[in-house]
Amino acid sequence: MSTAADFASGKGHRDENFPVASRLIAPAHRAPIMAFYRFARAADDIADHPAAAPADKLAGLAAMRAGLAGDGAPEAMALAAAMAERGIDPAHANELLDAFEQDVRVARYQSWDSLMAYCRLSAAPVGRFVLDVHGEDRACWPASDALCAALQIVNHLQDCGKDYRALDRVYLPADMLAVTGARIDDLAAPAASPALRATITLMAARTQELLADSARFAGMIRDRRLASEVAVIQRLAESLTRRLMARDPLAGRVHHGKAEAALRAAWALARHWAGSWR
Repeated sequence: MSTAADFASGKGHRDENFPVASRLIAPAHRAPIMAFYRFARAADDIADHPAAAPADKLAGLAAMRAGLAGDGAPEAMALAAAMAERGIDPAHANELLDAFEQDVRVARYQSWDSLMAYCRLSAAPVGRFVLDVHGEDRACWPASDALCAALQIVNHLQDCGKDYRALDRVYLPADMLAVTGARIDDLAAPAASPALRATITLMAARTQELLADSARFAGMIRDRRLASEVAVIQRLAESLTRRLMARDPLAGRVHHGKAEAALRAAWALARHWAGSWR
């Protein structure tokens, strides 16, 4: 396996849990955001490939990093060109690669704090990049970081069984598992044990705290279209977090269907716009 295409999962932006450069985003800003998404998707596919050897994954990620410098993976070179055109700091993309390299090397997390440190690399750069594309104030970064971390944890909880079975990767912190008495191998079962359900509920409650920290984020954004998208993402994340507190992600998919997501998005927009007009 020598190129990003060799690792490709076939997953695209329409398969994600949350909107990616939706029509709410101004057309002028969609191209660089999609360039970042294609870069992130290619790197994620490398890190998460179920059969590739760790050395091959790290080599693939090295090619992505070389592309950011001008000579490597085409997805990274395209992003580098988009960032150069707009004067965007390449640190966001490089930090994301740090997270994917960590995914190859690290399969367990000892504490919530260590998981948040991972999210600082795996999630926060996405929001920061989008804010920089829009020329937003970096005072927005803490609220953005909180929302992005919450989205990351929602994804981890939804996929906790699959991540363990396919990749032997566990994002549920060891100290939280210890508090509830859950065991890592509980993740291999077709349904969560009571102790594992308690761990998932505990993590969902901590995620609600992150979402409380990000609740003001949409109101801080100057670009009304981006603010609208953030308001939608916030409400979808709140809904999924509540659902994870009540449903077992090992026993079934804990996601929004397309129709439900559209309805929830419309409701979130209505609430956001009503608040903006006051």
